[in-house]
Parts: sequence; C-alpha cells; structure tokens
Amino acid sequence: MKRRQKVWVYSPPKPPKLKVPENIKAEVETKAKELIESFLKPNYIKPPPENKNFSYIVDIYAKWYRSYYHFYAKYCCPAPNCISPFFETKFTRLEYVGNGLFNLSYMRHTEQWFELYTDLSIDERLATIKDDPHFMP
Repeated sequence: MKRRQKVWVYSPPKPPKLKVPENIKAEVETKAKELIESFLKPNYIKPPPENKNFSYIVDIYAKWYRSYYHFYAKYCCPAPNCISPFFETKFTRLEYVGNGLFNLSYMRHTEQWFELYTDLSIDERLATIKDDPHFMP
C-alpha cells in the first residue's frame, strides 16, 4: 500500500474572537426590539392566507449568538403534509467587529451569509435593515 505524499498548505492564523461588551449588547437589544415591534412585525406579519399550502410568518425576533446578533422569522406551515407545524429561519445578521461597529449580512437562498455593509454604527445598521429590501424576512 502506497502512502500519500504530504503537501504543505498555507493556513493563516484566525483572528481573535471579539467579546461584545455588555453595554453594547444591551443597546443593540433595545434598539432592535424597537425596530421589530414598530416596523418589522407590522409590515411582515399578516393574517393566514386562504390557501393552506403556503407558509406564513407568525413571529419575528432577534437574539445573540457569540459576537453575532441574528434576526429570525418564525413561520407556520398549515398544510397537512408538512413535516413540522412551525419552522424558523435567520434572515439578517449583525456582526460585532469592535469599537461599537458592526457588519451587516443577509441570508442568501444558498443558505450562505452575504455581507453587504461593513463598519457602521448600530443606528446606521438598523436604519439599513429598515430601508434595504435584502434584509426583509
């Protein structure tokens, strides 16, 4: 049995993981909840469709995961052949990059995050979520 020949591969060091300060976490949560309640829920949560084969949004919420703040949409699946009566998807991600700045990404149809905006404040990020159609649920 032949052995495989070893090959050298460049592996750059990974950047250190940033810990989000508690005061920034609290500010982001407060402003994001305000955006969700005042804009996202009224615009995207609609009454159930008459056709029971279509899923529809029943809730929108957000939560932290490490240095990321994800926005989620919870869908109801009323069709009789559905695997589950509900499912959740992430649709927008804020990534903390330090100094009170965030990167903003949306979830593509390929299940990959696509970063559109970098290094802006939380107020600029939340205004972008409201105005840019890439970030709708």
